[in-house]
Amino acid sequence: MRFVEEIVVEEFLPTFRSMLAESLRDRDLTQSEVADLLGISQSAVSKYVHGDVERNDALLSHRGLNELVERLAEGLADGDMSPVQALVEAEVFIRELEQGGLLASLHEDAVPELAEYGGEFSVHDPDSKLRAAERTLSTVRQGLRVLENTSGFATLIPAVGSNLVQALPDGDAIEDVAAVPGRVLDVKGRATIPAEPEFGVSEHVATVLLAARAAGSDARAALNVRYDDAVVAALEEAGHTTVEFDAEEALEPAIAEALADSPDADVIYQTGGMGIEPVVYLLGDDAVTVAEWARDLL
Repeated sequence: MRFVEEIVVEEFLPTFRSMLAESLRDRDLTQSEVADLLGISQSAVSKYVHGDVERNDALLSHRGLNELVERLAEGLADGDMSPVQALVEAEVFIRELEQGGLLASLHEDAVPELAEYGGEFSVHDPDSKLRAAERTLSTVRQGLRVLENTSGFATLIPAVGSNLVQALPDGDAIEDVAAVPGRVLDVKGRATIPAEPEFGVSEHVATVLLAARAAGSDARAALNVRYDDAVVAALEEAGHTTVEFDAEEALEPAIAEALADSPDADVIYQTGGMGIEPVVYLLGDDAVTVAEWARDLL
């Protein structure tokens, strides 16, 4: 009897740590600095970097793991990511691989009977709600890092603040939308994110996204930025389809009416009203995508 956690300890961790240690050393960090960031000894770093540990070939060639390692190494080396943030990203990735991913496959290779198990409880469920929620939160975190690292993004934040949100695949309620608690604010010219994303903490931007989805949009993510003619023109020049809705009407029917005329719109905006700030909403497949659209405006 072998648990998937044993696969993580014996196969994933040595491979992951060695890859990350190598990537950090390639960025000119000292052995001592790498050891401090990873919470391991310098002798362990030396073993990882010099290939004195056994590594799993399937994990070494896994594109997602390589992308994760590069993202974490860059963030840790630049100081844009804390070791705790890196740990959270790695934990989410491990859970994804355990539930229908490569770690699930390695587990089934180690215990072939699992693949044939026909009970009601699925050990590796690729469509589990837990996995979908973890992936959604992870994507919002990645999108927020794009915004944090985008010079000048604070100039796009409206007076009411911005939020970056993403819904679960079948999300149709506020509780199904991950977002930043509070709002992303411009603090002395820098985009400031008050806390890690959670589900059910955004009302306005999540409501806009859900209204667009209810009106037929395939978007799963949204980001609000300040409105002016130049912003809308830049988005149109970049190939986006824009449509205006009436800020003084009820939100859901106003968005439904606008999207009925332009069902392919991925940018919706309102130009304000009595006591209502004009705002642009970017609607995309995921949080990283809409964050990158905002970055490309600058």
